Amino acid sequence: MKNQIVQDKGTPMKRPAPWAAKVVALLDTGNKAAALAQIKVAPSVRDVQALQLLLGRHAQWKKDGVVTQAVDDQIASLSHPRLHRSP
Repeated sequence: MKNQIVQDKGTPMKRPAPWAAKVVALLDTGNKAAALAQIKVAPSVRDVQALQLLLGRHAQWKKDGVVTQAVDDQIASLSHPRLHRSP
């Protein structure tokens, strides 16, 4: 139960991953290349979707075509079955 919080009923609840917030912080500091590199090695579809939600809240990054295209491409590639990648 290292990465889990226990609710009052005793059922474990996972903590939200800070990955998306860290990528947004990279974008806010102006390090777009590092943010794009992090998007390409995203841990899961859920994390990229959380990033997409956070980017939607920032007017500056919602309009950036390169970042939104990278997020959309990563969601598409992680959503497909992993036939060509090793586990």
